[in-house]
Amino acid sequence: MSSHREAPEISKDPVADNTDVYAFRSPDNPSTITIVANFIPGQAPAGGPNFYEFGDDVLYEINIDNNGDGKDDITYSFQFETEVGNPNTFLYNTGPITSLDSTSWNRKQFYSVGRADGHRNGALADHLPCPPCNIGPRSTPNYASLASAAIQTLSSGEKVFAGQRNDPFYVDLGSIFDLGDLRPFQNLHLIPSAATKSADTLQALNVHTIAIQVPISMLTSDGSVPTDPMSSKAVLGIYASASRRKVTILNGDARSNETGPWQQVSRLGNPLFNEVIVPMSQKDEWNATEPEDDASFLGFVQHPELAKLLPVLYPGVFPNLAGLNASGAARGDLVAILMTGLPPGIIPGFQNLSADLKNRFADLLRLNVAIPPSANPRALGILGGDLAGFPNGRRLADDIIAIELRAVAGATYPLVASYTPDTAAGLLTQQPFSPASPGADRYLPTFPYVGTPHDGFSTPSPGP
Repeated sequence: MSSHREAPEISKDPVADNTDVYAFRSPDNPSTITIVANFIPGQAPAGGPNFYEFGDDVLYEINIDNNGDGKDDITYSFQFETEVGNPNTFLYNTGPITSLDSTSWNRKQFYSVGRADGHRNGALADHLPCPPCNIGPRSTPNYASLASAAIQTLSSGEKVFAGQRNDPFYVDLGSIFDLGDLRPFQNLHLIPSAATKSADTLQALNVHTIAIQVPISMLTSDGSVPTDPMSSKAVLGIYASASRRKVTILNGDARSNETGPWQQVSRLGNPLFNEVIVPMSQKDEWNATEPEDDASFLGFVQHPELAKLLPVLYPGVFPNLAGLNASGAARGDLVAILMTGLPPGIIPGFQNLSADLKNRFADLLRLNVAIPPSANPRALGILGGDLAGFPNGRRLADDIIAIELRAVAGATYPLVASYTPDTAAGLLTQQPFSPASPGADRYLPTFPYVGTPHDGFSTPSPGP
C-alpha cells in the first residue's frame, strides 16, 4: 500500500496512519482542485461491534505549498468528535440508519474544518456530520444516499466530505513484499515460477477518507487561475499529515487525556516515498519531519535500495541498471520526480517544478493546475503520454506502482542523462505490475470520487 503501515510506530496507530494522498483537477468541475487524504488502512468491512472511525484525539491536515519553498502556505485542518446516544448498549446501531440524524445510530461522528494561510487563521465550519460505516443492507439501507447527505459545501466555497470509503488503491501486496516476486515476471525471478496475473490485495477493504474540493483561485499564491503550464504560479506542492498531542496521560479507567502542542506523527506526499525509499531506522523520523527539511533524505532518493535489489532478484534481467548502480551515479531523474518537480524542457508542454532558488528538496505531490483534466485518462500518467496524471498530482486510478517501479528500474533516467533502459523496464507497461482492473465501484464520477465502501454483510471477513 502506498503508505499503509509504512513505519514501525505508525503501524501501531492506524487512526493516525495517512495511507494515500491524491490531488487532481476535478474532471466534472475543472475550475477546482480535489484533494483526497485517506487514513485507517486495511478495514475489514465486517468490523463490528466497534466499527472504524476517525480519532477524536488526532489533528488531520491537508497542506499546500504554493510558492516552492517547501513550507505550508495553506493548511486545512480537520478535527473530529464522537457522540454516543446510548452508553448502555454494545450496539453501533439499534435499528436501520436511514438518515444522518437517525436516533437508531448510536455512535455518530462530527468534525470541524479550519483554514490557516497568510490572511486568516480560523474555523470554516463546525459539527459537520460523517456518514456511518457501511454495516449491511438492514443496518445501512441505501448507503449511497447517506454518504451523499454527508457532502457539505462551505460558505467559503469549498466542498468537503469525511467518512468511510472503498480503498481506491489497487496493488498486489503479496508479491511486492515476497522479495519483489512480481507475478507477471515470476519466470525471471531469482526463484522462478510460472507467470500469473497480479492479485488485487485491497479489493475488499475500506479506508476513511477526508476529501476537499477547492476553487483553484483559493490555492494559488496570487489568487489567479493559471492557464500557462510553464508559469511557476501554476504549481502546487501538496501533502497530508496527522498529529497527536505531545503528552498523553493514562487514567485508571484506561482512558487518556492529551495535552501540549501538536506533534506530527504521519505524513504523505508522493506515494511509496517512506515505504520503499527511506530505510527502516529513519521511517519514524521522516514521519515527524516537515517537507522543508527533507534534504537529509536526499541520498536515499539518489541511490535507492530497490534499484540495487532488482538486478539481484532478477539475475541478468537488468544489466544496464546494474551498471548504472555500479557507476555510483546519483539518480537525478528520481530527485526531479519526487523532491523538486520536473523542470521545463524535459517533457514538452509540461513542468511541475516547485523548488525555490535555494534548490530546496521536499517530498510533495506536485500538481500543475494549468494542465486540464484528460478526456481519456491513462493509468500510466505521464509515462503513458497523459500530462494530467502522476507525477503531475495523482488521480485515483493512476497506476503509481507500475509508474514508480518502472522509474526506479531506470526507465526515466534518460530524462537527465544518456542511458538505455533495460528491456525489462519497458515490460512493466506491457504487463502492468498492478492488477489490470482496479475492481468495480472503486470510483465515482463526482465528488468525493472515492467509491462506496464495502458492507460487512455482503463482504464478510475471512474466518472459520
